[in-house]
Amino acid sequence: MADPLILSEIRGAVAVLSFNRPAALNAIDAATLRAFETAFAAAEADAAVRVIVITGAGEKAFVAGGDIRDLESRQGLAHYQEFAEDIHRVFSRVEACDKPTIAAVNGFALGGGTELLLCTDLRLLADTARLGLPEINLGLFPGAGGTQRLIREIASCRARELMFTGDHITAQEAVALGLANRVVPKAELMAETLKLAERIAAKSPLILKLLKRTLRQGSQMALPQALAHEQAMIGLVLDSGDAHEGCRAFLEKRPAQFSGR
Repeated sequence: MADPLILSEIRGAVAVLSFNRPAALNAIDAATLRAFETAFAAAEADAAVRVIVITGAGEKAFVAGGDIRDLESRQGLAHYQEFAEDIHRVFSRVEACDKPTIAAVNGFALGGGTELLLCTDLRLLADTARLGLPEINLGLFPGAGGTQRLIREIASCRARELMFTGDHITAQEAVALGLANRVVPKAELMAETLKLAERIAAKSPLILKLLKRTLRQGSQMALPQALAHEQAMIGLVLDSGDAHEGCRAFLEKRPAQFSGR
């Protein structure tokens, strides 16, 4: 029996999803994309899971992009209607997930790997990681959301340079550009990622959900409308049991026991 394309492991309140094609540097083809969507949907639906970590199996790659043999076999209209539509749906699902997501980037995150990273909330990079959008070198350009997400995350001139040249950048450069939270030694990557995930998992899942929605929806609004949206959402938060539990716990000098309600 073939190894699963996605490894799924539950560690307490944290789901760890690993792309599992190390011989292909965890490149994404149609079957891998379907397997990832299934595993991600299961983690989303599991009430015991509060944080989702995404990483790559093996020593070399997080996700080294799309599978080039698969891409070369495709024609435009079929690609648009099939793989491109699927990858946009799946990556948008990661971006819109109500649960916090963390990318643990253990190696190459190129093309689709960088595009997937751009959909996650938090990003920890091994000191050996390399990021980039090298599609231009193949006569292509980023087609899984990269052209739009990157230019909204960093300075337009730097985003354009990365896409026009196809250059790779180091983990340290990615942090300096604001594409990641921090760099950690490769041997410590998963331990540091899980430590962060467990800290977040101890918070109220309901309040994290509402916070993520406030951030995501507000980012698409002009500032006056975004501030009004925030005002409405914090009012909704104050109708929750977790908000009052958190305040009582602070006053009583004890750890809060969040129920998600």
